[in-house]
Amino acid sequence: MSTPIQDDVFVEATSALPASAGTSQPPRPASPAPDPDRAVAARTRQFDNARLRQDFADQGAFLYLDDFLAPEVTAQLAQSARDLLVEVNRNYLPGHKQGGSVSRHTIDRLAPFIAQLYRSKELIGWLEQMSGDRLQVSPADDPHAYALYYYTRPGDHIGWHYDTSYYDGRRYTVLLGVIDESSCRLDYELHTRNPDIADQPGSVQIPPGGLVFFDGDKLRHRISPAGENEMRVSLTFEYVTNPNMRPWRRFISNMKDAIAYFGFRQVFRQLMKRSGDTA
Repeated sequence: MSTPIQDDVFVEATSALPASAGTSQPPRPASPAPDPDRAVAARTRQFDNARLRQDFADQGAFLYLDDFLAPEVTAQLAQSARDLLVEVNRNYLPGHKQGGSVSRHTIDRLAPFIAQLYRSKELIGWLEQMSGDRLQVSPADDPHAYALYYYTRPGDHIGWHYDTSYYDGRRYTVLLGVIDESSCRLDYELHTRNPDIADQPGSVQIPPGGLVFFDGDKLRHRISPAGENEMRVSLTFEYVTNPNMRPWRRFISNMKDAIAYFGFRQVFRQLMKRSGDTA
């Protein structure tokens, strides 16, 4: 068995644009976005969902599909990811993480199609069918509810970790391939929390449109380092079974997000704004 690791310990953060970003420009007008519900329904009705549900259970709450999103949805996400390059907040945590990210708060302003896909009833219904749980969207103040992650400089990576849930219930992660012009791989270990089953290592290079769905507290995983002149962008969705979070866990979660992902300004500006709206 692998020794379960503690959630990320963050040491240092820096904010800078990725080397591939150009000058700051507003996102370009896009062609009409596809309807998320129709696009997801058209894909999922083609799957052998009973078999996929069994695969998810047999693999300890893990499922990988290399061709999940409709091509027009993938194209829309890729365009949004390139438009948002100038919004990337970069972080460096020695020995653990290097890369960039864009939180749901920025996405809400500049790439609303991503939020629409996240809330797609067809997508959530299919995920519920796979997991056997009733899933809810993450609270409005959670910057990780949906976020883009950028690997655009040599050495960009994230080390071994779990997507630890600070919520009272379970938190499921959906990882979607958006752009992959890289050698980066998702390395993972199944069953590390189950003493009755031997650990099972695996590794995949997620193509644009591919999907990984897993229980964040059960899958130990990492992203291997990017090489020279490479670019990888992934999109994650987080769904919960219980949206309640205790205050001390909320503080830890906010500090983690501010230091390791989105920056203090992004995380705490949103919190202060919401506090002012309810005062």
